[in-house]
Amino acid sequence: MSVDTTAVEKKSLFTPFNIIATIILIAGAIVTVMRFTGGLGAVTNLDQNNPWGIWIGFDLMCGVALAAGGYTTSAACYVFGLKKYHSAVRPAILTAFLGYALVVFALHYDVGQPWRLTYPLFVQNGTTSLLFEVGLCVFLYLTVLFIEFTPALFEWLGMTKIRNIVVKLTLALTIMGVVLSTLHQSSLGALFTIAPSKLHPLWYSQYLPVFFFVSSICAGLSMVIFEGTLSHKPMHHLMDEEYLNNHDGLILGFGKAASLVLFGYFSIKVIGLAYDNNWHYLTTGYGAWYLVEMLGFVALPSFLYAIGVRDKNITVIKWAAGLTVLGIIVNRFNISMVAFNYQLPSAERYWPSWGEITISLFVVTIGVLVFRFISTRMPIFHEHPDYKEEH
Repeated sequence: MSVDTTAVEKKSLFTPFNIIATIILIAGAIVTVMRFTGGLGAVTNLDQNNPWGIWIGFDLMCGVALAAGGYTTSAACYVFGLKKYHSAVRPAILTAFLGYALVVFALHYDVGQPWRLTYPLFVQNGTTSLLFEVGLCVFLYLTVLFIEFTPALFEWLGMTKIRNIVVKLTLALTIMGVVLSTLHQSSLGALFTIAPSKLHPLWYSQYLPVFFFVSSICAGLSMVIFEGTLSHKPMHHLMDEEYLNNHDGLILGFGKAASLVLFGYFSIKVIGLAYDNNWHYLTTGYGAWYLVEMLGFVALPSFLYAIGVRDKNITVIKWAAGLTVLGIIVNRFNISMVAFNYQLPSAERYWPSWGEITISLFVVTIGVLVFRFISTRMPIFHEHPDYKEEH
């Protein structure tokens, strides 16, 4: 099956997506100038009570969790030997690499002074700080993801020798990626264990590091299915026979794994609730919202995944993946914003400004555009003809 990588060039530039993306990019550029000339106060609703907002809750917390498809897919293929999922590795690695790169990019807006972003790592190490551990692991894992991505880049550039060297490091890079992901995914949850008086008891637990790590696996498995679903139609002309033939099998396999991991996640969340004896909070307003998260975005997709795999219903599995991705976003929002500072009066609670929302949309749009640019030019959804027999 031949792959037409030039087909995208023949389409009109004035598509609805391109027009909307252009508007978001222009708005994002304007807000960027306002942020770095006027400071945080010019574009955000952050204050002394709410120093972290949607840029941390969405751009960082959600971005890191939803980029977990990189380590879950590469581990399945190279560590557990499930070579039938090989065709999904490059799209997952690209999504993860862009996800982490954009997390670092978005962090500049929150922290400011981009030239000082490396200070905690190389100038003044706070080795006892969880943020230091998160920063170090994200820095190292972003480097690992870039190296894992480079074979596609080198194949595109025709740099065979260096490409072959990097391919030989695949297993080592995968193991390093799993270790680093385990550390920083859990440490993001551990950040909130130092504020037990600010986070609502239904979401606070000494097991938050475990909850964050296990939920990242759910997010990674679901994001691979979700990203593949979104890419299937617009990128279909770029997909080779191997990718298309393995697509349904990958969805069934990842759906089965996601169902089991979601069930495990639901179970340990209930154990955490029982351990802290917080049952009485379930009758409150926050309790109702907690039940919506647990039943609607954890238990329900786990059940849908199981039904979809049993009946080999790809559509049901895809809906379950979308529901799980939404559930991860809801969970991170709840912990970082909704249930954080719950004791404050409503007038003092945080709500993101239009500038903060614009920057978040700006970052996501950049990610989608870069993903489209790379995948339409490099061998992401198809094998390069010179290396088809390697695996």
